[in-house]
Amino acid sequence: MDFLIVKEGTHDVTILVTGTTGTVSTEVLRGLAEADHPPVRALVRDLARVPDLPGIEFVQGDLDEPATLGDAFRGVDTLWLLSAYAAISPHQTSNALVAAREAGVSHVVRMSAIGAGHDAPTRNGRLHALSEIELRYGDFDWTIIRPFYFMQNLYGSLQGDALYGGLQDGRVAMIDAEDIGAFGAKILLDPAAHASQVYTISGPRSISLYDYAAAIGEVTGRPTKYHPLGFDEFQQMMLDAGFSSWFAGVNTEYARAYADGWGDRTTDDFPRLMGRPAHDITEFVRDHLSELRGQ
Repeated sequence: MDFLIVKEGTHDVTILVTGTTGTVSTEVLRGLAEADHPPVRALVRDLARVPDLPGIEFVQGDLDEPATLGDAFRGVDTLWLLSAYAAISPHQTSNALVAAREAGVSHVVRMSAIGAGHDAPTRNGRLHALSEIELRYGDFDWTIIRPFYFMQNLYGSLQGDALYGGLQDGRVAMIDAEDIGAFGAKILLDPAAHASQVYTISGPRSISLYDYAAAIGEVTGRPTKYHPLGFDEFQQMMLDAGFSSWFAGVNTEYARAYADGWGDRTTDDFPRLMGRPAHDITEFVRDHLSELRGQ
């Protein structure tokens, strides 16, 4: 395993990545590891749970505990800020921004959420609005990324030849988290070119879960049927699976919004900056069929 694990910052680092063990930040780190990048440090709560990525320095710290952040942020110029998908998210973001200010960080790239705003139809979107305001009025250059619904959100939803989901007949321009990570890495490598920009990134086309099921059938060669779940049924399914009431409730709020057409649009931010289209659903299914089956 070709990386350095440390408990204290030992040298100047240009980029610090938070949310390291999550899906998107792992992809950000992978994108940086594949590029000719400045030194990169990644913040983790548990040094025993680090991804196997070359050239990344992992340092221990917890966004819930401000006293643990000083060494991790020291020497950092650019911060990738991703907080938990939870009610505590603004608390974590605020702790990170205070640590960044004290360390002299110059640019913060923050992953937010589609439609973040005080009038967002979900608690998550409204919480992200609070954190965006704190960032915009801070002492940093900043860039905000608001991705659409993740294609990965359907992991484990394929049972045999049946796909289960809670979006009803809604259409949304889903995006692969791998593309979000690649987009974030590109900005981190040249943050000054993206100062004061808000990017909303989508997949290449707006699809329903019927289209998702059709893509699975195309890849497997077996007809796959989408079974829409009622909103109450969808929420109860998440609770039965052991997710928190906050998580289940917010995901149901998103499901209602998408069912009403809230995500039925595409943007050109991703292809315009990346010079290629985002992954299409068929390409995603081909690469992640086992995860969709919960394997």
